[in-house]
Amino acid sequence: MPENSTKPRALVADDEHTIADTLATILSMHGFQARPVYSGEEALELAPEFKPDMLITDVSMDPGLNGIETAIRIREILPSIKILLFSGVATTANLLDKARSEGHDFEILAKPIHPQELLAKIRGLR
Repeated sequence: MPENSTKPRALVADDEHTIADTLATILSMHGFQARPVYSGEEALELAPEFKPDMLITDVSMDPGLNGIETAIRIREILPSIKILLFSGVATTANLLDKARSEGHDFEILAKPIHPQELLAKIRGLR
């Protein structure tokens, strides 16, 4: 059995490549098999093959699917996936309210987030 198969898998989606790459690197350094993607569409393409245990996604991604839409669609494929949203935009509250009205309960963390705060939040989800 390959060593990576026992590590929890995290999919990190952010249209800002530096943020996605940095978060994936931090997670890899802390025991995850982490893969960065740069759009909601890429996350949807990779999720069925990669089978992440966790999705960490920015809410506001351009163009295409936002993080909440991405999370909802990936949860349809992988119902037990843990989801952590983050955003640097205050207006994402409207998107969150819409998702909650449709029965999806997500929490949004503010960007920028300190790596230790992110890791603590992830540990709380597992």
